[in-house]
Amino acid sequence: MQRKINLLLLFFSLIGGGIAFVIGEILLTRWLDEIPSILLVGLYFAVVGLGVGLGCLIAEMVSPRLNGASWKQRYLGLSWKLLPIMLVLLFGVGAVTEFVYELNFGGAKPVKDVVLVIDDSGSMMQSDPNNSRYTAAQALVKRMDKDNQVAVLTFSDVASVAQPMTSLANPADIDRVTSAIASLQTTEGGTNISGALSEAMSVINGDEAADRGAMVILLSDGFSEFDTSRELQNYLDRGVKVNTIGLGLDDPSGSYLLQDIATTTGGQYYDVTDANLLGDVFQQIYERLGDRTLLTERTDVTADSPYYAAVRILSLLIIGAALGLGLGIMFDNRYLAKSFGLGGAVSGLIAGLILEFGLSGHSFLNGIIRLIAVLILAGIIALFTVVVPIGEGRISRRGQKGVPSKAPASDHFPNPRRDRSSKGF
Repeated sequence: MQRKINLLLLFFSLIGGGIAFVIGEILLTRWLDEIPSILLVGLYFAVVGLGVGLGCLIAEMVSPRLNGASWKQRYLGLSWKLLPIMLVLLFGVGAVTEFVYELNFGGAKPVKDVVLVIDDSGSMMQSDPNNSRYTAAQALVKRMDKDNQVAVLTFSDVASVAQPMTSLANPADIDRVTSAIASLQTTEGGTNISGALSEAMSVINGDEAADRGAMVILLSDGFSEFDTSRELQNYLDRGVKVNTIGLGLDDPSGSYLLQDIATTTGGQYYDVTDANLLGDVFQQIYERLGDRTLLTERTDVTADSPYYAAVRILSLLIIGAALGLGLGIMFDNRYLAKSFGLGGAVSGLIAGLILEFGLSGHSFLNGIIRLIAVLILAGIIALFTVVVPIGEGRISRRGQKGVPSKAPASDHFPNPRRDRSSKGF
């Protein structure tokens, strides 16, 4: 049992991890909204496992410092045959941990219902003379996923439902909602934010799917009397966030009110000076609903949840341990499996912490964070043979101590009793 290190294996493992990262990012960019995230995350970690495994195998083939020259002569072919295990093992573990991560713990509900609450008061003739808010709302509806539902409310002195909660499962439903928005017109009334939020909660409570989370997007350019602590209690009880947009607000009272509403309910406030930018703001709010995955920022109602933080970190620990175990199986060495497995658990723990506290709303920075996490996984595993001693010990029965060789004993050790001709007998 010796503590060894193969610097070439470390180098090739990092290269394999880097190449796997590039392929994984292409998968994320192309398929994040197209295929189930459980399958996508499984594929991502399968590619990482394959890249790291291939790098380590090539390094030991060139310089077998960990497994020894006898491994290269006798077991290299077997290791190439076992390489696909890395892909299968990491895909399975990645998919299972992602499945667990997507479960709704502690009463958390994925936000699938969106209520658009649009100010139609007379002041909007100056704030939005071209009715850009309607165009932005239509564009948002067209971009929503098929499993979303949307309702549209307008308000001035009173609030009214322009479109009840409607599923977007098929194109006809989408057309019905967008047509309802296209028919909206600015009125001459005032601004009744209290009545608008009260009516929005009635629409949410009227939805029969109680297991679906809801979110409100409130757009206004004015101010009204509003008792935040009292009138938002139903939103707090239901866990419904109100994201507010202030359009061309010259009076700071309106900004303070909309900020207070968003902060109290856990939503975000957006200050917009140009109505032509509303489309981007609507899209930004919608994207924050996001799919909850191990590889992306948590932007739904669980964004600050310690439960999901712990689940992500634990999931990466398990994935790292699986990566190390897969390397040991590939090399058919139980001591390497132990060393790499422990190293993988440590690297997975660190990678999980990096993902949990490093991912943010910036896509480029998120890519850098994932790259660091992948390189941590690949690097620490390769270094852990210095920490945990390794020796020669096969996982399979082939070549293990106590297992008879195929060749008869007489082929290795001559038996003098079997040939006595030289003794004259």
